[in-house]
Amino acid sequence: MMRLKSTVCLASLLIALSASSVCAKSAPAPSARVQTDSGAVEGKRLDGGITAYLGLPYAAPPVRDLRWRDPQPVPAWTGTYHADRLAPQCTQPQRNVLANQYGGAEVTSEDCLYLNVWTRPALKKAPVIVYIHGGAFFIGSAGMPLYAGDSVARQGAVFVTLNYRLGALGFMAHPELSAESPHKTSGNYGFLDQIAALRWVRRNIAKFGGDPENVTIVGQSAGSMSVLALQASPLAKGLFHRAVGMSGGLIGGPSDMPSLAVAEAEGVKLQNHFKAASLAQLRTLPADSIVVPRTPSGPKVGPVQDGHVLPKKIETIFAEGAQNDVPLLLGFTHDESFGGFGPISGLDDYRAKAAARFGTRAEAFLALYPAANDSEAKAQARAADRDSTMASSMASWAEAQLQRGRKPVYTYQFSRAHSYAPGVKFSDLDPATAGAYHTSEVPFWLGTLDSFNKYRTTRAWTPADRALSEKMTRALVAFARTGRPAADGTRWPSYDPKSPMLMEFAVDQQVAPWPDRRKFDFFRELARPNMATGALRD
Repeated sequence: MMRLKSTVCLASLLIALSASSVCAKSAPAPSARVQTDSGAVEGKRLDGGITAYLGLPYAAPPVRDLRWRDPQPVPAWTGTYHADRLAPQCTQPQRNVLANQYGGAEVTSEDCLYLNVWTRPALKKAPVIVYIHGGAFFIGSAGMPLYAGDSVARQGAVFVTLNYRLGALGFMAHPELSAESPHKTSGNYGFLDQIAALRWVRRNIAKFGGDPENVTIVGQSAGSMSVLALQASPLAKGLFHRAVGMSGGLIGGPSDMPSLAVAEAEGVKLQNHFKAASLAQLRTLPADSIVVPRTPSGPKVGPVQDGHVLPKKIETIFAEGAQNDVPLLLGFTHDESFGGFGPISGLDDYRAKAAARFGTRAEAFLALYPAANDSEAKAQARAADRDSTMASSMASWAEAQLQRGRKPVYTYQFSRAHSYAPGVKFSDLDPATAGAYHTSEVPFWLGTLDSFNKYRTTRAWTPADRALSEKMTRALVAFARTGRPAADGTRWPSYDPKSPMLMEFAVDQQVAPWPDRRKFDFFRELARPNMATGALRD
């Protein structure tokens, strides 16, 4: 991936970086040049006074003998690195780019540990926002148009996105890997990548106008789970100062992590799945052959309580007050589509599914989610699916922080449905894109509404949509700057477990109550004797 402007390309450097690019024959037009600790980089001028530095290496390519090892330092280079195009996404299943409204070019590579920076030349000691993409820890990319940083940079923050290893390459644990590790653990390589990227930010971001003493980590879905893991991890201490989690937490529900021993056993299953005789043979396999299909009966790969990145259960770390104690902004969407109900045809279907799912506790459930007609039944089923998964998990995170932490928590619910273009059918898109669906808040927070029309027109954004997005982006940058999301004089109450209130983004924004705590207690009690290990959300 090296893109050097120099009279000579060093062969040893290209080998070290597993590079596929060549030396430039002539220098491009002058652009913003920055000296990082690995060498000089040159960015790309964008509209509106923004400069983007795309595809910057933050760790050595995790290939060959470096596969399933801690990220290693980037070898230094001479000449100037052209940071003018996105790096490949980490190895993952291929998807239909037109159906995937968050995507783009699907170039994949095991050589993928790169990040992107958006900034303005005038920024000095600006707040830094580091965004961690979602995708259930097996798909996703820092280069998706949905995560572009132009709008955030215009609001006065330096914006960073990063790739991290995914799937089996990013999270496989294995007894042989644990034995060879200096930590005597394995798995969580994707989290170690995120920590390596944060260390790069700490060393280098001042050169891009950012303040290394004011870094906010932000993530959605699996990215939000990553933010929680980083808050709990002693390895991330001092690398960030605020945190934002959107619809995802490895706490308080069916997304709890397996132990190292359980994850190692799954790694052995993976080895058998690939018909490899040893770890050495696994390291010789082509990266694209290690993409594991996600099936209920197949080997499970995901975050693990490994004893290194996460020395104890996340709940225990928070209960002991050992987390990275930083201000939090946490939330979820109104129509999260995970849970046990799915589509409901009407009242009779709702009651039948409640009886089948909850058995003797169905009456207690229906008292919490009453419905008298078909319309109410459909709405209550959606609410139950939301409350039993994302809303409950985010509430657990907020409450865990407030047990022993001193820093405040602010919360939100995103309830605004997207404005679809005339003639667009839901069947042409992701079937889960109804209402304020999972991920629907991201383009509003990041000011990337137009990313949905990059490949074809699917959204007809209104002036009200754009006004709300502007407010949300300003609130995000205000939180990154001060630890409080109040922007434009908005009153945003901090979370109080005794009487929890949140900011709801719907037609506009308004303070509203959280779902009834008794609903969370119902689902938590139900999950406790049957806690799953490895059910990860998208």
